[in-house]
Amino acid sequence: MTDKTLGPGSTLGIVGGGQLGRMIALAAANYGLKVHVYAPDRDSPAFDVAARTTCAAYDDPQALADFARSVDVVTYEFENIPHATADILARHAPLHPNARALSTTQDRLSEKEFINGLGIPTAPFQAVDTPDDLDRAIATIGLPAVLKTRRFGYDGKGQRILRERSEGDRNALFAEFGGAPLILEGFVSFEREVSVVGARAHDGSFAAFDLCENEHRDHILALTRVPAPGLTPETSRAALDIAKRIADALDYVGVLAVEMFLVRKDGAERLVVNEIAPRVHNSGHWTIEGARTSQFAQHVRAVCGWPLGDPARTGGLPVEMRNLIGAQADDWHALLAEPGAHLHLYGKGEARPGRKMGHVTRLGSEPVG
Repeated sequence: MTDKTLGPGSTLGIVGGGQLGRMIALAAANYGLKVHVYAPDRDSPAFDVAARTTCAAYDDPQALADFARSVDVVTYEFENIPHATADILARHAPLHPNARALSTTQDRLSEKEFINGLGIPTAPFQAVDTPDDLDRAIATIGLPAVLKTRRFGYDGKGQRILRERSEGDRNALFAEFGGAPLILEGFVSFEREVSVVGARAHDGSFAAFDLCENEHRDHILALTRVPAPGLTPETSRAALDIAKRIADALDYVGVLAVEMFLVRKDGAERLVVNEIAPRVHNSGHWTIEGARTSQFAQHVRAVCGWPLGDPARTGGLPVEMRNLIGAQADDWHALLAEPGAHLHLYGKGEARPGRKMGHVTRLGSEPVG
């Protein structure tokens, strides 16, 4: 479909009804846009803030076509949309980010081959389709290593660390993954995890937020600090350049995140790309209060053909964002009473262990460089 610059009053279609879709919808409303959310779950948090909703399966071709014809542009809040779904949507409305970004990042093997093809380092990796493949991959990469599903893993799901060659029967390991195609990734001895959240517009312009430092607990993002402390300016610039090179190579439109490992050896800093997320990202939630333009507003601007906003931190202040996981969200009353705390709850019902229920953002009191 042909792209056009949309005006206020246009309709933005969002595929996926989780908290990311909810926050995109809220940002779109501030620009006078209407939002139509498509998701299969009637309890989707984004439904609560949308002008229109469609509750249907991602493999329902008629519902998808009707949805796409009802909007002016389609975007998505998660990367595991089936390829056939993206094809149907793109036949009836502009789709951003594009289907190539989806197909490249949905499969860890194709993603790493793509990144390496740009001359950007990743962990060493090997495709693993059989138990014999696993033996060969271990012989090539060594241990420890991480065995992962090639598709659909997130928040630590679909992966297992292998530390010893004798660890478990190879056939039993394969049975754990249900016969899914796998990838073995060499273990990266990193000092910390960092990420860049950036946006690319139709005209190729690019704007990135400051490099973040991320702490994970039980494979789920717990804390983001911005700017990532203690890194050289050269490392920060290199991280933003990596994100731009990836976005340009994908002809990307919208917000993406690039998760990286910081490796330090003999005092030198080096970046190794872990994953690309073709969407707004948890490590960018701090931008709602902490940047002049939030990642959600930036995404809306990009997919609608508008100029990108200023990604600078608000007042140059350091920012901390903490996820509220499970019962942590029960502290909402105390957080509301805390001066300077910015609370976001996602409207989810049951606070299950490991479920992201909200986040809280705190801006520092002293300007930084």
